[in-house]
Amino acid sequence: MSNTEPVTEIVSFEPATGAELWRGAVGDVDAIVARARNAWPDWASRPLANRIELCRRFANEVLKAQDQFAELIARENGKPLWEARTEVETVMGKVDISVTAYAERTGQKKFDSALQGTAAVRHKPHGVMAVLGPYNFPAHLPNGHIIPALIAGNTVVFKPSEKTPAVGEFLIGCFHRAGVPSDVIQLLIGGPEEGKALVAHRDINGVLFTGSAQAGIAINKRLAGNPGKILALEMGGNNPIVVLDTPKINDAAALIVQSAFTSAGQRCTAARRLVVVDSMYDAIIDEVKNLADRIVFDEPFANPAPFMGCVIDNNAADQLMESFLYLLSHGGKAIKHMQRPDNDKPFLSPGLIDVTAMKERPDVELFGPLLQVIRVPDFAAAIAEANYTRFGLSASLIGGSPQDYNKFWANVRAGIVNWNRPTNGASSKAPFGGLGLSGNHRPAAYYAADYCAYPVASTEMDQPRASIGVGLREERRRKRRDVQDDEATHTAARARL
Repeated sequence: MSNTEPVTEIVSFEPATGAELWRGAVGDVDAIVARARNAWPDWASRPLANRIELCRRFANEVLKAQDQFAELIARENGKPLWEARTEVETVMGKVDISVTAYAERTGQKKFDSALQGTAAVRHKPHGVMAVLGPYNFPAHLPNGHIIPALIAGNTVVFKPSEKTPAVGEFLIGCFHRAGVPSDVIQLLIGGPEEGKALVAHRDINGVLFTGSAQAGIAINKRLAGNPGKILALEMGGNNPIVVLDTPKINDAAALIVQSAFTSAGQRCTAARRLVVVDSMYDAIIDEVKNLADRIVFDEPFANPAPFMGCVIDNNAADQLMESFLYLLSHGGKAIKHMQRPDNDKPFLSPGLIDVTAMKERPDVELFGPLLQVIRVPDFAAAIAEANYTRFGLSASLIGGSPQDYNKFWANVRAGIVNWNRPTNGASSKAPFGGLGLSGNHRPAAYYAADYCAYPVASTEMDQPRASIGVGLREERRRKRRDVQDDEATHTAARARL
Protein backbone atom coordinates (compact mmCIF):
# COMPACT_ATOMS: atom_id res chain seq x y z
CA MET A 1 0.00 0.00 0.00
CA SER A 2 1.37 3.44 -0.91
CA ASN A 3 1.54 6.26 1.60
CA THR A 4 -1.04 8.22 -0.37
CA GLU A 5 -3.62 5.44 -0.62
CA PRO A 6 -6.50 6.12 1.78
CA VAL A 7 -7.09 3.77 4.70
CA THR A 8 -10.46 2.05 4.37
CA GLU A 9 -10.37 -0.22 7.42
CA ILE A 10 -9.22 0.04 11.03
CA VAL A 11 -7.93 -3.07 12.80
CA SER A 12 -7.46 -3.30 16.56
CA PHE A 13 -5.11 -5.74 18.30
CA GLU A 14 -4.86 -6.82 21.92
CA PRO A 15 -1.58 -5.29 23.12
CA ALA A 16 -0.99 -8.01 25.72
CA THR A 17 -1.28 -10.89 23.25
CA GLY A 18 -0.99 -9.42 19.75
CA ALA A 19 -4.24 -11.12 18.74
CA GLU A 20 -6.64 -9.34 16.45
CA LEU A 21 -9.62 -8.08 18.42
CA TRP A 22 -11.76 -5.97 16.07
CA ARG A 23 -11.93 -4.55 12.58
CA GLY A 24 -14.29 -2.11 10.93
CA ALA A 25 -14.71 0.17 7.94
CA VAL A 26 -13.65 3.81 8.07
CA GLY A 27 -16.67 6.10 8.37
CA ASP A 28 -17.95 8.79 6.00
CA VAL A 29 -17.34 12.09 7.78
CA ASP A 30 -19.71 14.16 5.62
CA ALA A 31 -22.60 11.73 5.91
CA ILE A 32 -22.23 11.29 9.66
CA VAL A 33 -22.02 15.03 10.33
CA ALA A 34 -25.03 15.66 8.08
CA ARG A 35 -27.13 13.20 10.09
CA ALA A 36 -26.02 14.83 13.33
CA ARG A 37 -26.89 18.27 11.95
CA ASN A 38 -30.37 17.13 10.89
CA ALA A 39 -31.00 15.51 14.26
CA TRP A 40 -29.98 18.53 16.29
CA PRO A 41 -33.13 20.73 16.15
CA ASP A 42 -35.36 18.01 17.55
CA TRP A 43 -32.85 16.95 20.21
CA ALA A 44 -32.20 20.53 21.34
CA SER A 45 -35.94 21.27 21.62
CA ARG A 46 -36.66 18.24 23.79
CA PRO A 47 -37.29 18.94 27.47
CA LEU A 48 -34.16 18.80 29.58
CA ALA A 49 -35.81 16.13 31.74
CA ASN A 50 -36.15 13.86 28.71
CA ARG A 51 -32.49 14.17 27.77
CA ILE A 52 -31.47 13.47 31.36
CA GLU A 53 -33.75 10.44 31.54
CA LEU A 54 -32.18 8.95 28.41
CA CYS A 55 -28.71 9.47 29.86
CA ARG A 56 -29.79 7.69 33.03
CA ARG A 57 -31.06 4.81 30.91
CA PHE A 58 -27.62 4.75 29.32
CA ALA A 59 -26.06 4.25 32.76
CA ASN A 60 -28.42 1.33 33.30
CA GLU A 61 -27.38 -0.22 29.99
CA VAL A 62 -23.73 0.05 31.05
CA LEU A 63 -24.64 -1.54 34.39
CA LYS A 64 -26.27 -4.50 32.62
CA ALA A 65 -23.14 -5.10 30.54
CA GLN A 66 -20.46 -3.98 33.02
CA ASP A 67 -18.54 -7.27 33.09
CA GLN A 68 -18.46 -7.56 29.30
CA PHE A 69 -17.52 -3.88 29.01
CA ALA A 70 -14.67 -4.15 31.52
CA GLU A 71 -13.27 -7.25 29.81
CA LEU A 72 -13.30 -5.47 26.45
CA ILE A 73 -11.47 -2.44 27.88
CA ALA A 74 -8.86 -4.69 29.48
CA ARG A 75 -8.32 -6.62 26.25
CA GLU A 76 -8.10 -3.62 23.93
CA ASN A 77 -6.13 -1.30 26.21
CA GLY A 78 -4.00 -3.83 28.12
CA LYS A 79 -4.81 -2.49 31.59
CA PRO A 80 -5.56 -4.91 34.44
CA LEU A 81 -9.14 -6.10 34.73
CA TRP A 82 -9.55 -4.50 38.16
CA GLU A 83 -8.66 -1.13 36.68
CA ALA A 84 -10.97 -1.63 33.70
CA ARG A 85 -13.80 -2.28 36.15
CA THR A 86 -13.16 1.01 37.92
CA GLU A 87 -13.31 2.74 34.53
CA VAL A 88 -16.75 1.25 33.84
CA GLU A 89 -17.94 2.40 37.26
CA THR A 90 -16.75 5.91 36.43
CA VAL A 91 -18.69 5.83 33.16
CA MET A 92 -21.89 5.07 35.06
CA GLY A 93 -21.21 7.63 37.79
CA LYS A 94 -20.66 10.37 35.23
CA VAL A 95 -24.38 10.80 34.57
CA ASP A 96 -25.50 11.97 38.01
CA ILE A 97 -22.42 14.15 38.38
CA SER A 98 -23.12 15.79 35.02
CA VAL A 99 -26.77 16.41 35.86
CA THR A 100 -25.78 18.19 39.05
CA ALA A 101 -23.02 20.11 37.28
CA TYR A 102 -25.34 21.26 34.49
CA ALA A 103 -27.86 22.60 37.00
CA GLU A 104 -25.15 24.44 38.92
CA ARG A 105 -22.97 25.70 36.09
CA THR A 106 -25.73 26.61 33.61
CA GLY A 107 -28.67 27.38 35.86
CA GLN A 108 -31.36 29.86 34.76
CA LYS A 109 -31.59 33.32 36.29
CA LYS A 110 -34.42 35.88 36.21
CA PHE A 111 -34.53 39.39 37.59
CA ASP A 112 -36.51 42.61 37.14
CA SER A 113 -35.82 44.98 34.27
CA ALA A 114 -37.20 48.34 33.09
CA LEU A 115 -40.92 49.05 32.63
CA GLN A 116 -41.90 46.17 34.92
CA GLY A 117 -40.34 43.65 32.55
CA THR A 118 -37.97 40.78 33.32
CA ALA A 119 -34.41 39.90 32.36
CA ALA A 120 -33.20 36.34 32.04
CA VAL A 121 -30.06 34.29 31.55
CA ARG A 122 -30.42 30.85 30.00
CA HIS A 123 -28.04 28.51 28.21
CA LYS A 124 -28.23 27.05 24.72
CA PRO A 125 -26.37 24.13 23.13
CA HIS A 126 -23.76 24.85 20.47
CA GLY A 127 -25.04 22.34 17.92
CA VAL A 128 -22.97 19.41 16.66
CA MET A 129 -19.99 18.54 18.83
CA ALA A 130 -16.99 16.47 17.75
CA VAL A 131 -15.50 14.35 20.54
CA LEU A 132 -12.00 12.96 19.92
CA GLY A 133 -11.12 10.28 22.45
CA PRO A 134 -7.81 8.85 23.71
CA TYR A 135 -6.76 5.23 24.17
CA ASN A 136 -5.69 5.32 27.82
CA PHE A 137 -9.25 5.70 29.16
CA PRO A 138 -11.17 4.80 26.01
CA ALA A 139 -14.59 4.85 27.69
CA HIS A 140 -14.32 7.22 30.65
CA LEU A 141 -12.62 10.23 29.05
CA PRO A 142 -14.78 10.56 25.92
CA ASN A 143 -17.86 9.83 28.01
CA GLY A 144 -16.86 12.80 30.16
CA HIS A 145 -17.48 15.00 27.11
CA ILE A 146 -20.42 13.10 25.64
CA ILE A 147 -22.76 13.06 28.64
CA PRO A 148 -22.54 16.83 29.36
CA ALA A 149 -22.90 17.58 25.65
CA LEU A 150 -26.04 15.47 25.31
CA ILE A 151 -27.61 16.87 28.47
CA ALA A 152 -27.06 20.40 27.17
CA GLY A 153 -28.86 19.55 23.92
CA ASN A 154 -25.97 19.00 21.51
CA THR A 155 -25.68 16.13 19.08
CA VAL A 156 -22.34 14.30 19.12
CA VAL A 157 -19.98 12.69 16.64
CA PHE A 158 -17.45 10.57 18.55
CA LYS A 159 -14.20 9.46 16.95
CA PRO A 160 -12.41 7.04 19.26
CA SER A 161 -8.68 6.49 19.08
CA GLU A 162 -7.81 4.21 16.19
CA LYS A 163 -6.11 2.06 18.85
CA THR A 164 -9.34 1.45 20.81
CA PRO A 165 -12.26 1.46 18.34
CA ALA A 166 -13.96 -1.60 19.84
CA VAL A 167 -14.47 0.15 23.17
CA GLY A 168 -15.79 3.19 21.34
CA GLU A 169 -18.30 1.06 19.46
CA PHE A 170 -19.45 -0.62 22.67
CA LEU A 171 -19.88 2.74 24.41
CA ILE A 172 -22.05 4.18 21.62
CA GLY A 173 -24.07 0.97 21.49
CA CYS A 174 -25.05 1.50 25.13
CA PHE A 175 -26.45 4.94 24.25
CA HIS A 176 -28.46 3.55 21.36
CA ARG A 177 -29.85 0.66 23.43
CA ALA A 178 -30.90 3.23 26.03
CA GLY A 179 -33.06 5.00 23.46
CA VAL A 180 -30.83 7.93 22.49
CA PRO A 181 -31.59 8.36 18.75
CA SER A 182 -28.91 6.87 16.52
CA ASP A 183 -28.29 10.17 14.72
CA VAL A 184 -27.93 12.12 17.99
CA ILE A 185 -24.84 10.20 19.08
CA GLN A 186 -22.77 8.62 16.31
CA LEU A 187 -19.51 6.72 16.02
CA LEU A 188 -16.92 7.76 13.46
CA ILE A 189 -14.32 5.06 12.85
CA GLY A 190 -11.09 6.34 11.38
CA GLY A 191 -7.52 7.46 11.79
CA PRO A 192 -5.81 10.86 11.84
CA GLU A 193 -7.20 11.89 8.45
CA GLU A 194 -10.80 11.37 9.57
CA GLY A 195 -10.01 13.27 12.77
CA LYS A 196 -8.68 16.22 10.78
CA ALA A 197 -11.69 16.22 8.47
CA LEU A 198 -14.07 16.12 11.43
CA VAL A 199 -12.36 19.02 13.20
CA ALA A 200 -12.42 21.20 10.08
CA HIS A 201 -15.96 20.32 8.99
CA ARG A 202 -18.11 23.42 8.51
CA ASP A 203 -21.10 21.85 10.28
CA ILE A 204 -19.18 21.04 13.46
CA ASN A 205 -19.82 23.66 16.15
CA GLY A 206 -17.36 22.46 18.76
CA VAL A 207 -14.36 20.18 19.21
CA LEU A 208 -13.74 18.39 22.52
CA PHE A 209 -10.31 16.77 22.49
CA THR A 210 -8.30 14.60 24.86
CA GLY A 211 -4.86 13.47 23.70
CA SER A 212 -1.29 14.50 23.05
CA ALA A 213 -0.02 18.08 23.06
CA GLN A 214 1.19 17.65 19.49
CA ALA A 215 -2.29 16.76 18.22
CA GLY A 216 -3.97 19.38 20.38
CA ILE A 217 -1.71 22.15 19.10
CA ALA A 218 -2.44 21.08 15.52
CA ILE A 219 -6.18 21.31 16.20
CA ASN A 220 -5.76 24.72 17.81
CA LYS A 221 -3.87 26.00 14.77
CA ARG A 222 -6.48 24.57 12.42
CA LEU A 223 -9.29 26.41 14.21
CA ALA A 224 -7.39 29.64 14.92
CA GLY A 225 -9.25 31.44 12.13
CA ASN A 226 -12.65 30.19 13.27
CA PRO A 227 -13.45 31.68 16.67
CA GLY A 228 -17.06 30.56 16.37
CA LYS A 229 -16.15 26.95 17.16
CA ILE A 230 -15.80 26.13 20.83
CA LEU A 231 -12.59 24.20 21.51
CA ALA A 232 -11.74 22.32 24.70
CA LEU A 233 -8.26 20.78 24.88
CA GLU A 234 -6.90 18.35 27.46
CA MET A 235 -3.34 17.48 26.48
CA GLY A 236 -1.51 15.81 29.33
CA GLY A 237 1.46 16.99 31.34
CA ASN A 238 5.04 16.74 32.50
CA ASN A 239 3.81 16.62 36.07
CA PRO A 240 6.00 17.17 39.16
CA ILE A 241 5.66 15.49 42.54
CA VAL A 242 7.71 17.33 45.17
CA VAL A 243 8.92 15.77 48.43
CA LEU A 244 9.82 17.88 51.48
CA ASP A 245 10.64 16.72 54.99
CA THR A 246 8.23 14.06 56.26
CA PRO A 247 8.53 11.19 58.74
CA LYS A 248 6.11 9.11 56.63
CA ILE A 249 8.66 7.58 54.26
CA ASN A 250 6.62 4.50 53.38
CA ASP A 251 3.48 6.49 52.72
CA ALA A 252 5.38 9.03 50.63
CA ALA A 253 6.89 6.25 48.53
CA ALA A 254 3.48 4.65 47.99
CA LEU A 255 2.05 7.98 46.80
CA ILE A 256 4.98 8.42 44.40
CA VAL A 257 4.60 4.92 42.97
CA GLN A 258 0.84 5.35 42.57
CA SER A 259 1.41 8.69 40.83
CA ALA A 260 4.08 7.44 38.43
CA PHE A 261 3.15 3.85 37.61
CA THR A 262 -0.62 3.36 37.86
CA SER A 263 -2.00 2.48 34.41
CA ALA A 264 1.60 1.75 33.36
CA GLY A 265 2.18 5.50 33.53
CA GLN A 266 -0.44 6.09 30.80
CA ARG A 267 -2.36 8.78 32.61
CA CYS A 268 -2.17 12.43 31.68
CA THR A 269 -1.89 13.22 35.40
CA ALA A 270 0.89 10.69 36.06
CA ALA A 271 3.98 12.01 37.84
CA ARG A 272 6.82 12.35 35.33
CA ARG A 273 9.29 14.18 37.59
CA LEU A 274 10.10 13.42 41.23
CA VAL A 275 11.65 16.51 42.84
CA VAL A 276 13.29 15.72 46.21
CA VAL A 277 15.08 18.01 48.66
CA ASP A 278 18.56 16.90 49.76
CA SER A 279 17.52 15.98 53.29
CA MET A 280 14.99 13.41 52.04
CA TYR A 281 16.73 12.10 48.95
CA ASP A 282 18.39 8.90 50.19
CA ALA A 283 15.49 7.67 52.30
CA ILE A 284 12.83 8.42 49.66
CA ILE A 285 14.74 7.02 46.70
CA ASP A 286 15.60 3.81 48.54
CA GLU A 287 11.97 3.21 49.48
CA VAL A 288 10.57 4.14 46.07
CA LYS A 289 13.03 1.77 44.38
CA ASN A 290 12.21 -1.04 46.81
CA LEU A 291 8.49 -0.58 46.17
CA ALA A 292 8.95 -0.29 42.38
CA ASP A 293 10.98 -3.52 42.42
CA ARG A 294 7.94 -5.30 43.88
CA ILE A 295 5.47 -4.08 41.23
CA VAL A 296 3.86 -6.93 39.30
CA PHE A 297 3.23 -6.15 35.63
CA ASP A 298 1.40 -8.77 33.61
CA GLU A 299 -1.46 -9.40 31.21
CA PRO A 300 -4.90 -8.03 32.18
CA PHE A 301 -6.45 -11.29 33.42
CA ALA A 302 -3.43 -12.69 35.27
CA ASN A 303 -3.87 -14.27 38.68
CA PRO A 304 -2.81 -12.82 41.05
CA ALA A 305 -3.89 -9.48 39.65
CA PRO A 306 -1.01 -7.27 38.49
CA PHE A 307 -0.48 -3.69 39.60
CA MET A 308 -0.11 -2.60 35.98
CA GLY A 309 -0.38 -4.03 32.50
CA CYS A 310 1.43 -3.17 29.29
CA VAL A 311 1.61 0.07 27.35
CA ILE A 312 -0.68 0.45 24.36
CA ASP A 313 1.50 -1.10 21.63
CA ASN A 314 5.02 -2.05 20.58
CA ASN A 315 5.68 1.32 19.01
CA ALA A 316 4.97 3.05 22.33
CA ALA A 317 7.22 0.57 24.14
CA ASP A 318 10.02 1.15 21.62
CA GLN A 319 9.80 4.92 22.07
CA LEU A 320 9.88 4.67 25.85
CA MET A 321 12.93 2.43 25.79
CA GLU A 322 14.63 4.87 23.44
CA SER A 323 13.75 7.75 25.79
CA PHE A 324 15.26 5.90 28.74
CA LEU A 325 18.47 5.28 26.80
CA TYR A 326 18.56 8.92 25.66
CA LEU A 327 18.33 10.17 29.24
CA LEU A 328 20.98 7.65 30.29
CA SER A 329 23.40 8.73 27.56
CA HIS A 330 22.94 12.47 28.22
CA GLY A 331 23.82 12.62 31.89
CA GLY A 332 21.08 10.57 33.55
CA LYS A 333 21.97 8.01 36.20
CA ALA A 334 19.86 4.85 36.34
CA ILE A 335 18.31 4.08 39.71
CA LYS A 336 16.15 1.27 38.35
CA HIS A 337 16.58 0.24 34.74
CA MET A 338 13.47 0.06 32.59
CA GLN A 339 13.34 -3.43 31.11
CA ARG A 340 11.33 -5.12 28.38
CA PRO A 341 11.10 -8.88 28.94
CA ASP A 342 9.68 -9.66 25.49
CA ASN A 343 10.55 -7.51 22.47
CA ASP A 344 7.41 -8.71 20.71
CA LYS A 345 5.07 -7.45 23.44
CA PRO A 346 4.76 -3.96 24.98
CA PHE A 347 5.37 -4.91 28.62
CA LEU A 348 7.77 -2.61 30.48
CA SER A 349 9.07 -2.68 34.03
CA PRO A 350 8.97 0.62 35.95
CA GLY A 351 12.03 2.79 35.30
CA LEU A 352 13.69 5.31 37.65
CA ILE A 353 16.45 7.63 36.47
CA ASP A 354 18.18 10.54 38.21
CA VAL A 355 18.48 13.39 35.71
CA THR A 356 19.80 16.05 38.11
CA ALA A 357 23.12 16.26 36.25
CA MET A 358 21.56 16.67 32.81
CA LYS A 359 22.26 20.12 31.39
CA GLU A 360 19.10 20.20 29.32
CA ARG A 361 16.23 17.95 30.32
CA PRO A 362 13.65 17.37 27.57
CA ASP A 363 10.35 18.98 28.50
CA VAL A 364 8.15 16.26 27.01
CA GLU A 365 5.46 13.94 28.24
CA LEU A 366 6.97 10.44 28.41
CA PHE A 367 3.71 8.49 28.41
CA GLY A 368 4.67 5.35 30.28
CA PRO A 369 6.20 3.92 33.48
CA LEU A 370 9.30 6.11 33.51
CA LEU A 371 9.98 8.51 36.40
CA GLN A 372 12.76 11.10 36.31
CA VAL A 373 14.30 12.13 39.63
CA ILE A 374 15.71 15.61 40.35
CA ARG A 375 17.57 16.49 43.52
CA VAL A 376 17.29 20.08 44.82
CA PRO A 377 18.79 21.92 47.81
CA ASP A 378 15.64 23.53 49.24
CA PHE A 379 11.94 24.31 48.85
CA ALA A 380 12.47 27.39 46.70
CA ALA A 381 14.51 25.34 44.24
CA ALA A 382 11.84 22.63 44.32
CA ILE A 383 9.12 25.08 43.29
CA ALA A 384 11.33 26.48 40.54
CA GLU A 385 12.02 22.97 39.28
CA ALA A 386 8.32 22.06 39.41
CA ASN A 387 7.56 25.07 37.20
CA TYR A 388 10.38 24.28 34.77
CA THR A 389 7.95 23.02 32.14
CA ARG A 390 5.66 24.30 29.41
CA PHE A 391 2.93 21.99 30.72
CA GLY A 392 0.65 22.70 33.66
CA LEU A 393 -1.78 19.91 34.41
CA SER A 394 -1.06 18.35 37.80
CA ALA A 395 1.36 18.84 40.70
CA SER A 396 1.59 17.36 44.17
CA LEU A 397 3.47 18.20 47.36
CA ILE A 398 4.41 15.41 49.78
CA GLY A 399 5.34 16.47 53.30
CA GLY A 400 5.90 19.99 54.54
CA SER A 401 3.71 22.20 56.70
CA PRO A 402 0.38 23.90 55.92
CA GLN A 403 2.39 27.07 55.27
CA ASP A 404 4.57 25.16 52.80
CA TYR A 405 1.50 23.88 51.01
CA ASN A 406 0.00 27.37 50.84
CA LYS A 407 3.21 28.59 49.20
CA PHE A 408 3.29 25.60 46.87
CA TRP A 409 -0.36 26.05 45.89
CA ALA A 410 0.08 29.76 45.24
CA ASN A 411 3.24 29.45 43.15
CA VAL A 412 3.00 26.21 41.19
CA ARG A 413 1.45 26.56 37.72
CA ALA A 414 -1.02 23.70 37.38
CA GLY A 415 -4.76 23.15 37.11
CA ILE A 416 -4.63 20.41 39.77
CA VAL A 417 -2.56 20.99 42.91
CA ASN A 418 -2.57 18.33 45.66
CA TRP A 419 -1.04 17.88 49.10
CA ASN A 420 -0.04 14.46 50.43
CA ARG A 421 -2.08 12.88 47.66
CA PRO A 422 -1.07 11.42 44.27
CA THR A 423 -0.89 13.57 41.17
CA ASN A 424 -3.49 11.31 39.53
CA GLY A 425 -6.92 10.04 40.52
CA ALA A 426 -8.73 13.38 40.16
CA SER A 427 -12.37 13.56 41.24
CA SER A 428 -15.09 13.97 38.62
CA LYS A 429 -16.83 16.29 41.08
CA ALA A 430 -14.12 18.92 40.52
CA PRO A 431 -12.85 20.69 37.40
CA PHE A 432 -10.19 18.83 35.46
CA GLY A 433 -7.80 20.71 33.22
CA GLY A 434 -4.55 22.59 32.94
CA LEU A 435 -2.73 25.42 31.26
CA GLY A 436 0.24 25.88 28.99
CA LEU A 437 0.64 22.79 26.83
CA SER A 438 -1.81 20.95 29.08
CA GLY A 439 -4.95 22.77 27.99
CA ASN A 440 -6.65 25.97 26.89
CA HIS A 441 -8.47 26.96 30.09
CA ARG A 442 -11.47 24.78 29.29
CA PRO A 443 -11.44 22.36 32.26
CA ALA A 444 -13.45 19.17 31.91
CA ALA A 445 -15.11 16.91 34.50
CA TYR A 446 -17.48 19.01 36.65
CA TYR A 447 -16.87 22.11 34.53
CA ALA A 448 -17.60 20.38 31.20
CA ALA A 449 -21.02 22.03 31.27
CA ASP A 450 -19.25 25.36 30.66
CA TYR A 451 -18.13 24.42 27.16
CA CYS A 452 -21.21 22.38 26.22
CA ALA A 453 -23.62 25.33 26.39
CA TYR A 454 -23.34 29.10 26.04
CA PRO A 455 -25.16 31.78 28.02
CA VAL A 456 -27.87 33.88 26.38
CA ALA A 457 -29.04 37.12 27.99
CA SER A 458 -32.64 38.24 27.38
CA THR A 459 -34.98 41.10 28.36
CA GLU A 460 -38.65 40.17 28.10
CA MET A 461 -42.23 41.51 28.39
CA ASP A 462 -45.54 39.83 27.60
CA GLN A 463 -46.66 42.82 25.49
CA PRO A 464 -44.71 45.53 23.60
CA ARG A 465 -44.38 48.66 25.70
CA ALA A 466 -42.17 51.61 24.79
CA SER A 467 -41.98 55.41 24.61
CA ILE A 468 -39.43 57.94 23.41
CA GLY A 469 -39.05 60.81 25.81
CA VAL A 470 -36.05 62.68 24.48
CA GLY A 471 -34.89 64.07 21.14
CA LEU A 472 -38.15 64.32 19.17
CA ARG A 473 -39.52 67.52 17.53
CA GLU A 474 -42.89 67.32 19.17
CA GLU A 475 -44.36 70.62 17.76
CA ARG A 476 -43.64 69.84 14.10
CA ARG A 477 -45.26 66.49 14.43
CA ARG A 478 -48.35 68.06 15.98
CA LYS A 479 -48.59 70.76 13.24
CA ARG A 480 -48.19 68.15 10.55
CA ARG A 481 -50.98 66.13 12.12
CA ASP A 482 -53.17 69.26 12.43
CA VAL A 483 -52.70 70.07 8.73
CA GLN A 484 -53.47 66.51 7.79
CA ASP A 485 -56.58 66.56 9.98
CA ASP A 486 -57.76 69.87 8.38
CA GLU A 487 -57.25 68.52 4.88
CA ALA A 488 -59.19 65.42 5.77
CA THR A 489 -62.05 67.53 7.18
CA HIS A 490 -62.25 69.74 4.06
CA THR A 491 -62.21 66.69 1.80
CA ALA A 492 -65.04 65.11 3.71
CA ALA A 493 -67.08 68.35 3.55
CA ARG A 494 -66.62 68.66 -0.20
CA ALA A 495 -67.72 65.08 -0.60
CA ARG A 496 -70.94 65.79 1.31
CA LEU A 497 -71.70 68.75 -0.94
